Amino acid sequence: MTHPEAGSASVGVEGVGDGEPERPPAVANPRRALAVVIGVVFIDLVGFGIVIPILPFYVRSFGVSDAFIGLLAASYSLAQFLAAPTLGRLSDRIGRRPVLLASLAAAGVAWVAFGYAGVAGGRFGTVAALATLFGSRTLAGAMGGNIAAAQAYVADITPRHRRAGALGLVGAAFGLGFVFGPAIGGLLAADAVVARADALLPAFVPATAYSLPSFAAAGMSFLAVAVGFAFLEEPTRTRPTEAVGGGRTTAIGQFREALASAALRPLTVAYFVVAVAFAGVQVMFIPYVADAFGYDATAAAFLLTYVGVLGAVNQGVLVGRLSRVVSSRTLVAGGSVVLAGALVAIPATGVVDLVSGSAALGGPAWLTLPLVALLVALAALSLGNALVNVSLATLVSTSAADDEQGAAFGVTQGASSLGRTVGPPLMAVLYTVAVASPFLVGALLLVPVAVAFGRAAE
Repeated sequence: MTHPEAGSASVGVEGVGDGEPERPPAVANPRRALAVVIGVVFIDLVGFGIVIPILPFYVRSFGVSDAFIGLLAASYSLAQFLAAPTLGRLSDRIGRRPVLLASLAAAGVAWVAFGYAGVAGGRFGTVAALATLFGSRTLAGAMGGNIAAAQAYVADITPRHRRAGALGLVGAAFGLGFVFGPAIGGLLAADAVVARADALLPAFVPATAYSLPSFAAAGMSFLAVAVGFAFLEEPTRTRPTEAVGGGRTTAIGQFREALASAALRPLTVAYFVVAVAFAGVQVMFIPYVADAFGYDATAAAFLLTYVGVLGAVNQGVLVGRLSRVVSSRTLVAGGSVVLAGALVAIPATGVVDLVSGSAALGGPAWLTLPLVALLVALAALSLGNALVNVSLATLVSTSAADDEQGAAFGVTQGASSLGRTVGPPLMAVLYTVAVASPFLVGALLLVPVAVAFGRAAE
């Protein structure tokens, strides 16, 4: 049965609104519980982001093809795709808290192993190093599937008419983690930091530009375990009635049932399509600004930070406020249009570059008309992505029964992970054919999403 969507609810007393009866709090301190679970998501993404600056160079240090860089990146998303439904369903059965804590601990172990890949390579050869990299990255990706349990936790402790805002905060933590992670990774990879760490750490702990960021990610995961163990409560909620081991226990089984559900089918497909379009363009954005603008990695990193900060504001503040007066389906449709327009505008900034000749606008020499056009396009990209993703998450929550929240989020996050696995290699191939093609194809993929949700909102 489809529940009323949170996006159309008005603001009221917590626990009352949109026809929902008042219910006792799921935890003793909902605010603290929400803060802790948001911190878990933030740490997850910081750990993911920390290794982004070092990953290509880490792979190259073993003298192998750059193809392994793409494969290593895809291994994370693929593992997350396979694990998210299982972790979501498991959290429905045994509880949100144990799943979150166990997954964080396992992720910490994975990051430690990632940092020791260089040692494995030195002792046992390149094959051992690559096996360590892929094994640890796959485990980290699988444990990253705990986002499903985290979203279900938020649904447990938040009234339906407030979930858009609460899930928006989760999205903001997601964005901030991606902002801070690469910055921390770059700092820890600096020569001065590596030299200082080498002088202080014991001999059995490798101090390299690749190991230090990995160990920092592990330390944050273990810190999150300690904080969660001390402060994270298990919410009171409705649990599944079927016997353990029955029903949808595999990713394939859960996807079949989700695609058979009139409520979850469009949401699952939308998650996949949006992820293919957005993740693929994310991967090809840095090559684009390098080719069209001549930017190096540092300049590209500033642009990604700009997008991340805007994303945190959009998801943490703006979307929650809009959801009080606009339905979630309308926000998905509108966000898809904005996102598609931004994708079309990004390669068009190269045309602006040709017309303007990169002339400065009277301020600093680097402040050119093409750059301003690119910043505007990226702002629209951030806004569209925030509207789509937060509103889809709200619709998932309000479309699933209380005892199916973890499973529903697991399936949809799994679809998103699958899209992030398929999108990057697809868009990379398109980029070699025509520079603008990944952005234009991504925009075309969003058109049916906008049409479908626009019609549903009528």
